[in-house]
Amino acid sequence: MVKAKTAPDMWLILAVVSLLAIGIVMVYSAGAVLAFREYGDSFYFVKRQLLFAGLGLIAMFITMNVDYHVWKRYAKIGLVACFVLLIIVLIPGIGVVRGGARSWLGIGSFGIQPSEFMKLGMIVFLSYMLSESKHSITNFTKGLLPALGVMGLAFGIIMLQPDLGSGTVMMGASLLVIFVAGVRMKHLVGLGMIGVAGLVGLILAAPYRMKRITGFLDPWQDPLGTGYQIIQSLYAIGPGGLTGLGLGASRQKYSYVPEPQTDFIFSILAEELGFIGCVTVILLFLIVVWRGMRAAITAPDTFGSLLAAGIVGIVAVQVIINVGVVIGMMPVTGITLPLISYGGSSLTLMLTALGVLLNISRYAR
Repeated sequence: MVKAKTAPDMWLILAVVSLLAIGIVMVYSAGAVLAFREYGDSFYFVKRQLLFAGLGLIAMFITMNVDYHVWKRYAKIGLVACFVLLIIVLIPGIGVVRGGARSWLGIGSFGIQPSEFMKLGMIVFLSYMLSESKHSITNFTKGLLPALGVMGLAFGIIMLQPDLGSGTVMMGASLLVIFVAGVRMKHLVGLGMIGVAGLVGLILAAPYRMKRITGFLDPWQDPLGTGYQIIQSLYAIGPGGLTGLGLGASRQKYSYVPEPQTDFIFSILAEELGFIGCVTVILLFLIVVWRGMRAAITAPDTFGSLLAAGIVGIVAVQVIINVGVVIGMMPVTGITLPLISYGGSSLTLMLTALGVLLNISRYAR
């Protein structure tokens, strides 16, 4: 066993803590108006965010100090548990419907989202599976096909909720693990073509998804319907300019931008902190990706390399999609911005995963 270094990657820790601090400030600033209107307490969202951030930091500290090889032993059990949660959430009367998707388990306003657990559970399992020599990813039938089967099953169950956003993030991060594992390019190209065809099929199968596509291509065709979210988001970003209107001075958070504390928090950040604030946040995410991939490259074994790459993939895919939606480059998918957006299970699980990444960085060659 390779001996761990005395300290994890400090660049990574500073970037994560900085993003979390910015997120807490922005959750209050972006969500105070909605919180007061809905709950009579301007601090409702930020108080809960502080609670989840505290729990997440505790979880990150624990996973940062637990040998990452431990997760290899529990990869199968963890994946089975994630599948059980995904199935349970589909049962009427047990699963809670929010935003049109039956994707939550919980009581009242407190709940967990099993698809968030599946993101990490799938990455751990694929890293374990593809690090075993008998599951060589260059072998289509023994390596790639079983991996695709597990991924496809999880994606299919998530789509029954339906939750295309979470499913897309899980698939994107999983494909990064497969790529890093050394998949043959001809297999990857074929997989990409099948994936595009499947995505088109999913869009055509649900009229509301097709409306999102047409609304994304030309939001002004239906400014009060499918194009409303993108238009209001751009109205927030535009006035921000170089330095922003000032913290707390957003106008679009007054019932214009939908979900200002979650999906569209980046547009409020752009309005209040301007181009400089946006660039700062993006640079911090780039530091997370840079140091995470460095940990993947310098990890002492294949399992550590794949696991680190997968965790980086979860972060990177969510950031790309969320920012892409906010600036009008992608259709609305309902994906939050990691460490910044308001959220319970998503924030806690993200910090837990980043703790695992920090532990891998301690074993860097």
